[in-house]
Amino acid sequence: MAVANFASIHAHGFVRIACATPAASVGDVTANCDAILAQAREAAGQGADLVIYPELSLSSYAIDDLLLQDALLNAVEAAVGRLLEESRDLSPVLLVGAPIRRAGRLYNCALVIARGRLLGVVPKSHLPNYREYYEKRWFASGAKMTGMATTIAGVEAPFGTDLTFAASDLPDFTFHVEICEDYWAPLPPSTHGALAGALILCNLSASNITIGKARERALLSAAQSARCIAAYAYSAAGPGESTTDLAWDGQAMVHELGEQLAQSTRFGDDPELIYADVDVQRLRLERMRNGTFNDSAVAEGHPETRFRRILFEHQPAMADMGLRRAVSRFPFVPNDPARLDADCYEAFNIQVEGLAKRFRATGGRHFVIGVSGGLDSTHALIVAAKACDRIGLPRTAILAYTMPGFATGEDTKTNAWALMNALGVSASEIDIRPAARQMLTDMGHPFASGEPVYDVTFENVQAGLRTDYLFRLANHHGGMVVGTGDLSELALGWCTYGVGDQMSHYAANCGVPKTLIQYLIRWCVVTGQFDSATDAILNAILDTEISPELVPADASGAIQSTEAKIGPYALNDFFLHHVVRFGLPPSKIAFLALHAWGDAEKGGWPVAFPEAKKLAYDLPVIRHWLEKFLFRFFQISQFKRSAIPNGPKVSAGGSLSPRGDWRAPSDGVAKLWLEELEAGVPRLEDGSV
Repeated sequence: MAVANFASIHAHGFVRIACATPAASVGDVTANCDAILAQAREAAGQGADLVIYPELSLSSYAIDDLLLQDALLNAVEAAVGRLLEESRDLSPVLLVGAPIRRAGRLYNCALVIARGRLLGVVPKSHLPNYREYYEKRWFASGAKMTGMATTIAGVEAPFGTDLTFAASDLPDFTFHVEICEDYWAPLPPSTHGALAGALILCNLSASNITIGKARERALLSAAQSARCIAAYAYSAAGPGESTTDLAWDGQAMVHELGEQLAQSTRFGDDPELIYADVDVQRLRLERMRNGTFNDSAVAEGHPETRFRRILFEHQPAMADMGLRRAVSRFPFVPNDPARLDADCYEAFNIQVEGLAKRFRATGGRHFVIGVSGGLDSTHALIVAAKACDRIGLPRTAILAYTMPGFATGEDTKTNAWALMNALGVSASEIDIRPAARQMLTDMGHPFASGEPVYDVTFENVQAGLRTDYLFRLANHHGGMVVGTGDLSELALGWCTYGVGDQMSHYAANCGVPKTLIQYLIRWCVVTGQFDSATDAILNAILDTEISPELVPADASGAIQSTEAKIGPYALNDFFLHHVVRFGLPPSKIAFLALHAWGDAEKGGWPVAFPEAKKLAYDLPVIRHWLEKFLFRFFQISQFKRSAIPNGPKVSAGGSLSPRGDWRAPSDGVAKLWLEELEAGVPRLEDGSV
C-alpha cells in the first residue's frame, strides 16, 4: 500500500455498503425508478461501493395480481433500461428488485447493475406461500436455475442462482445475492454463495412487519454473518407500500461476523440510506484460519465449481472518505455496560475455575503468591481468594509475600499489606535486598561498589530472586506458585525469563490483557465481590502508576514508568488484538488505531472510565509505539512465550500459549512487518500527511 493512500478505506480492505429504504409507491414504476436513482446518486456522493434496495423495489411488492399485468411489466422493463443508462457514471454497484419475465414465467429477481452494465439477474429461490404470503400465485421459483441467461431491455445478462460477483480491481469485494424468504430457509442460498467465495451476502427483502419480527430478522442476519464468516446486508421495504392487509417498517441493517454495524430508522416517513464499511480483508483472513469453513465447502462438493463468478471493474476512489464503522478503543473491553458486565463475570470465573481445578490436581495445601501492590499481583490474589472460597478452603491457605527491593515504593508496599490483610490471607514480608546485594557483589556488578548502575542485570537480579523465593517457599510449604504476569506483558516480552515472573506453576493471568485486568478489578468492586475494606484498597491500586519498581526514583523523584518504556497499554493491547486475532498488516492497524484514538471526544468509552485517562493519540505517536510493538512482539519475545506455564485462555481475542492460539518461531524476525509499516504509514515529519 502506498503512503499516499493511507487515509483511504479502499487501501485497507474495506468496502462501503449502503442499504436503501426508498420512498415506495403502490405500483408507480416511474416514481420508484426516480427514488432508486435519487438514492443511487446520494450513495455515490457518500462513497458507497454497493447499494442494496428492497425486494421488487422497481415495481412495488404489495400489488398482488397487478404483477401479472403486462402494462406494469413493460413499464418495469423500460425502467430497467433507464436505470442502466442513468447509472453509467455512478460508482456504486446497485442491487435492485424487479419482476422479470423469462420463458413464459415471472421471476422475483435482483438486478445487479455496475456503471450501466447489467452484470446478472438472480431469481428468488424460496417463494413463501403460507399465512399472509401468496408468492407462488405470481412467481416461479428460481431454485436450481443455473448456467442460464436472459435479455432485459435489449441487454443480455447471466441469469440464475449460481452467480457471485467480484471486483477485478478491489481485492475481496465479492458478493452474493438472495431475496427475502431465502434466508428464512433452513439452508439459505447465501450459505452456498459464501462457500463459493462471496464475502458480502446481500438480501433484498419486502418482509412485512408484525410484533417481534424485527428481532427475528436481526437474529437471522447476525447468525448468517457469523456462521458464514461474512457480512450480511439486509434491506426491507418501508412505508409507501400498500397497507391493504399488511404494514411495512423499512428495516435495514448490516452485520459482520455476528456484530451489527449499522441499522435504519424503522417506520420513518423519509427515504433513508444507512452506511457501513465492511472489513472484507478481515473476513477473508478469518476464513483462512477457520478450517471448518473449508471443510464445509468440501462436504458440499466445493460450491465454487458450480458458481459463475461475474467480474466487473469497480474503479474504487482511493480518497479519504472517513470510516463508517465504530472502532473500539479497547478491543478487550466492550463499551456496552451490559456486555462489559457479562464479559467480566465470565473472565473472572474462567480464571477462578482454572486455578481451582489446578489446585485440586496438585494435591497441595497452599497457594503461594508474590504481592507487589500492582495491578497484576492484585488481580491474581483476588482470583486466588475466590478460588479458596469456591474450593471451601480458608483464605489463610494463600501464602502471600510482599518482597521489597531497591526501588519498592512506600505506597505500593502499604497497599500490598492492606490488601493481604483485608482479604484475610497468610501475609508475610521478605526483604530481598540483602540477597540481591550479595548476588550483585558475587558477580562483581558496579552497584555493589556504590555505583548507580541500574542495568538489566540489576533489575533481573531482583525479579529473579522474588520468583526463586516463591518456588522454594512452595517446596517448603507444599504449595503451588500462582503466576501474576498478564497477556500484554507476554506480548511485549516485558517479563523476566526462567527464574522470573515469566515462570510459575500456573499462570492465572496469562490470558488477560492489562486493559481488561483494570476493568476486572473495577468489576469486582462494583459487583461487591469482596467487602468494603477490600474495595477501598482495590480502588487505590487502580489509581497507582504502573511500574516494575526495580530502578530507584530519579533526582526529581519520578519513579520508573512501564508505559514510558514500552508504550501505553491501551495502544499495545489494541495492536495485540489486531495482530493475533485477525493477522492484519501494520498499516491497517495504524489506520484503525487513528480512527479509534485520534479524537478523545469521538466514539464510546467503557462505563466509568476515568475522565483524566480519556486520552487521544495522533498518528506519529501511534506509529512510534506500533513500531516498538512489532519489534518486541515478532523479534525478541517469542522465546518467552514458547516456554510459558499452563494458564486459561480467557478472551476470544486469543492467547499466546504455544499450545493454544499462537505458534511462532522463537528466532523469528520483525523485518517484514517493519517494512510494511514503513511503506504504508506516513511520517508526519516527511510532510506526507
